[in-house]
Amino acid sequence: MDPGRSDWTSVKKYILFDHDGVLVDTEPWYFKAGERALADVGVVLDEAQYVRDMSQGLGTWVQARAAGLDEPTIDMLRSARDGYYQDYLRTQPIEIDGVLEVLAELSRHARLAIVTTSKRADFDLIHEKRQIRAFMDFVLVREDYEHAKPDPEPYLAGLRRFGAARSETLVVEDSARGLRSAVAAGIDCAVVDNHFTRAGDFSAARHRIETLNELIDIVRGSGSPRGTSGRASPPHGR
Repeated sequence: MDPGRSDWTSVKKYILFDHDGVLVDTEPWYFKAGERALADVGVVLDEAQYVRDMSQGLGTWVQARAAGLDEPTIDMLRSARDGYYQDYLRTQPIEIDGVLEVLAELSRHARLAIVTTSKRADFDLIHEKRQIRAFMDFVLVREDYEHAKPDPEPYLAGLRRFGAARSETLVVEDSARGLRSAVAAGIDCAVVDNHFTRAGDFSAARHRIETLNELIDIVRGSGSPRGTSGRASPPHGR
């Protein structure tokens, strides 16, 4: 993955990918796992509120606490949620079309890595039989840093690992909290459209794209800022 192999000059030499919703379509299944766990105790997890909470770096248990559940019960439900989620990862379709082809092309011109809030056990399960990791210099999972997105720490850790300058680096995200993490770290961010997270505020994104294939032009410097090839940004709301 030597950028020097390129037959054109790469503007962005390092790419830090978010994982869930960008490289694999896992976010709806994470919601469903939490929904299922709360349903076991008679609590309904509202999806719209869940998405809003997730955009703030929060999640399932905000609604659980609002429903009056105590911390020992939430701990029990968290374990149940994690088990349901892993069941979904083993059995449900989570592929995103074209990912391997895009990574293969990008890896000819830039160095790639993943910076994710996924826990190591979930990440390893997802990639037991997938080829995505083969294109990555490294992967940072939730256990590899102290403060999660939207804090800048995860992407700053990625910069340090690469030894990269901010100006040479591009973050690829699908969520508002991930975008805020990248912006706080001072790194340009391309936000790829994801039906589960598109209601977020992406006004600070350098690029809005519909598919990862559009990254190829962005990396070599021909992509259009804050949009894609003159196209309007994807609509907000679901």
